[in-house]
Amino acid sequence: MISRILISITFCLLLGFNFSYADNHDTEANIIDKAKEINQKVKEKQALQNSASNQEEPLPLNDPFVGDGSLGGGSGMKIIGSSEEDKKKLSLFNYKLLGIIEGDQQMFASLVNEDGNIINVGFFEELSPGVRLVGLNSKEVIFERDEGSLVVINFKNQIIERKN
Repeated sequence: MISRILISITFCLLLGFNFSYADNHDTEANIIDKAKEINQKVKEKQALQNSASNQEEPLPLNDPFVGDGSLGGGSGMKIIGSSEEDKKKLSLFNYKLLGIIEGDQQMFASLVNEDGNIINVGFFEELSPGVRLVGLNSKEVIFERDEGSLVVINFKNQIIERKN
C-alpha cells in the first residue's frame, strides 16, 4: 500500500512539473508586440530629428578662403585711369599681387583675380593679350602693354601706368 501511495505521489509530482515547464506562447507574442511598438516609436523620433536637422543654413556670399572682399574694386585696390576705356585697356585692374616666387634661375609673380583664381606668371609670359611680364623686384611687378607703356602693380595693390 505504501508503494501505491509513493507511486501515485511520484506520478502527481511528475505531472505537475510538466505543466510548470510548458511554454506560454501568449507572453512571448506580447513581448514581440511591445518590442515592435517601441521600435516604431524610435523610428518616428529619428524621422522627426532628421527632418529638423535637414534644414540647411544659407551659405555665405563670399568665399572665406579667398580673403577680404576688396578684390572686386573696393577701397583696397586703387586704380589709376581716368575713364572706363583706360581701365579696360589697363586690364590689370582685376588682379591683386600675392607674392613673388624666386628660384635659382627663374622668377614668377603670383596674382589673384576677383574670382579668387591664382595665376602664376613668369618672365615674358602674357597675363592677357598684349600684357606681358617684363620686370620683378621685391616691391612691385612690371608689365608691358602693346603700346609700349608699362603697368606696375605693387604690394599696396596700386596699379600705376608709366611711360616706357
